Amino acid sequence: MASMALSGGGLLKSPQLTSKTSFLIRCNNLSESLKCKDNGRPVTVSRDSNGRAAVALPSFLTTPNQFLDRIPVPKNDTRLRIFSGTANPSLSQEIACYMGLELGKIKIKRFADGEIYVQLQESVRGCDVYLVQPTCPPANENLMELLIMIDACRRASAKNITAVIPYFGYARADRKTQGRESIAAKLVANLITEAGADRVLACDLHSGQSMGYFDIPVDHVHGQPVILDYLASKTICSDDLVVVSPDVGGVARARAFAKKLSDAPLAIVDKRRHGHNVAEVMNLIGDVRGKVAVMVDDMIDTAGTIAKGAALLHQEGAREVYACSTHAVFSPPAIERLSSGLFQEVIITNTIPVAEQNYFPQLTILSVANLLGETIWRVHDDCAVSSLLFAASILRLEIVRMSI
Repeated sequence: MASMALSGGGLLKSPQLTSKTSFLIRCNNLSESLKCKDNGRPVTVSRDSNGRAAVALPSFLTTPNQFLDRIPVPKNDTRLRIFSGTANPSLSQEIACYMGLELGKIKIKRFADGEIYVQLQESVRGCDVYLVQPTCPPANENLMELLIMIDACRRASAKNITAVIPYFGYARADRKTQGRESIAAKLVANLITEAGADRVLACDLHSGQSMGYFDIPVDHVHGQPVILDYLASKTICSDDLVVVSPDVGGVARARAFAKKLSDAPLAIVDKRRHGHNVAEVMNLIGDVRGKVAVMVDDMIDTAGTIAKGAALLHQEGAREVYACSTHAVFSPPAIERLSSGLFQEVIITNTIPVAEQNYFPQLTILSVANLLGETIWRVHDDCAVSSLLFAASILRLEIVRMSI
């Protein structure tokens, strides 16, 4: 079983422990109960109705007109609420802990015939509500649950409803590749919009154009900073690195990743797909002989593409192969392929929960809770999200250069 540590912005399950921390971390002990008020930001001094300290504290903290007494508290901060669906409650709890909040009380159950029932257990009237629910397998149930959660918040008079979707299902059905096909990504976007969502926060969409399917604002964040932070803790010489795209469609993603990874060279695996979830590797574009190959993709489903690509890299003389992906769908027989010895390490994030029985020694799970939590704060405070991602890119580049 993979071991556990704190890294990369939260929970890390890895065969190798590391003390490297993410630049987004606000150091909170996940097992510690936080005393919070005023929208959950940690407060060190509790006061009574007259403004006096309610507990014995040093005089420099309790003296009137000190700095703590002059901090303005935004009144609208008490209007933020975070609710979790049943798809990934552990990630929702990490996000809430990072933000110093408690998850909102919500009742979700299934009737005997499979219908979903949702009831909010607290008032959200006039609140900014964030619903954390990836549409991971079972995709249809989790999607329907998200839609009903949105509807419940809308009917409870929430001021703004943001659907936080760490993994956006149906994203691969974003265009017509053959005649008479549906574009399910657009349909799902319409469903979320019509249900009553005012904004969507998504992580690593399969294709950037999926943002255009929504008629509401979309904040798109990337899991790359968390993965790059972890790779920076590795003692790998920059001259030995090569970033590999497992297919031609992922070249732009791999090129951006390579630029942040000390501007590493790029290689491309050319493949021909004969059917859904079936891939055949044809050849390799680029040189990987004697190098450490880092394969980058947005998701791993059956692992057919990335496993055949790794086998080709070994045939071409790669010394080690790492697999990096944000979304671990892990449909069978993915676990068998990934644990077969082709990979030195398989690095993923927790946008999709991984069952404990699917752990294997090479698996490393990084948390995106801090990244999503910081983005939620910025959206709630009407701050720029793009500046956060730009700062992350610059800082990651400097960290990698100093570490290699």
